[in-house]
This record gives sequence, structure tokens and C-alpha cells, in this order.
Amino acid sequence: MIDDIEQDAATRMNKTVNVMSENFSKVRTGRANTGILDAVHVDYYGIEVPLNQAANVSVEDARTITVKPFEESMVGKVERAIMAADIGLNPNTAGQVIRLVLPPLTEERRKDLVKVVRREAEEARVAIRHVRRDANSDLKQLENESEISADDQRDGENRIQKLTDQKINQIDDLLKQKEQEIMTV
Repeated sequence: MIDDIEQDAATRMNKTVNVMSENFSKVRTGRANTGILDAVHVDYYGIEVPLNQAANVSVEDARTITVKPFEESMVGKVERAIMAADIGLNPNTAGQVIRLVLPPLTEERRKDLVKVVRREAEEARVAIRHVRRDANSDLKQLENESEISADDQRDGENRIQKLTDQKINQIDDLLKQKEQEIMTV
């Protein structure tokens, strides 16, 4: 039973770290990254689909992302979807290829982005702590129902705490990497 609780907590904590990592990939760092366009959805024959299912998205150079729709008739729709997504990029269309040029980030904007990723990391830490609280509550309930001993409960709480510490450190490492990536000119 304790193993099941620990496994459930580990799964939920991993999901939290993965979501935070995905959100970090959407934060612009001054270098071209196709993750910026993950939130863009295009009307593809009446169905809203992610941009990467309607077009080939790639990085041309350090500051340019190219988007090449699979069909010529989709160029206008893709262009409108990028503008509607409000990601701060203006598409430049040349035939069937749409180019998105990322302007260089100012020092002030870099500091604002660091605040955003720090807030995201703190939300992830809080979510990890909530998972720990839930797991400890489950252990306490098992002990109250006499399904496990008090020693087993303490052992389980220690295992959950080690897992929590490990995930918090992982979040801190990802945050440190992202901050360095943002502040690098």
C-alpha cells in the first residue's frame, strides 16, 4: 500500500515537472525555438489543429523560424492564426514560406521573462508540496485505520519527503538553466 501511494505521488510529481518544462519551452529566450508556436492552432478544413499538424515548422537560424504549410491554400490561414495567437511575432510571407523573425530582447524584457519563469517554478514547487501533503494524508489515514503501523507511516513519509526533495531540486535545476538561457545575449 505504501508503495502504491509513493508510486502515485511520483507519477503526479513527474507530471508537474513535465508541465513546467513545457511551459518553459514556450518562453521566448531571444533564440529561435519552435516551442514558441506550440500554442498556435489553425483552422484546417473546419477543425482546429496544432500548427505543427498543418505545416512544417523549423528553425532557419538563431533568430528566424520558418513555417511552410503542407498546402498552398493554408498559407493565409496559418498567417492569421500566428497573428491571432498574440505571441508577439509578425509573420513575413514569401510565397509558400512564412518567416518569423525574433527581435533581440532588451535587458528589461529579459528580467521580466526571468520573473515569469521564477513564478512558474514556484507554482510547480507548490504543486509538488500539494502532492506530498496528499500522500502523507493517505498514509495517516491508513495508520488511523490500523492498516499500517506508525513506524510504517513514518517510513512512508520519509520516502515521500525524499521524493519531494528530489523533484524540488529538479525544478530548481531547470529554473537555473532557463534563467541562464534567457540572460545570455
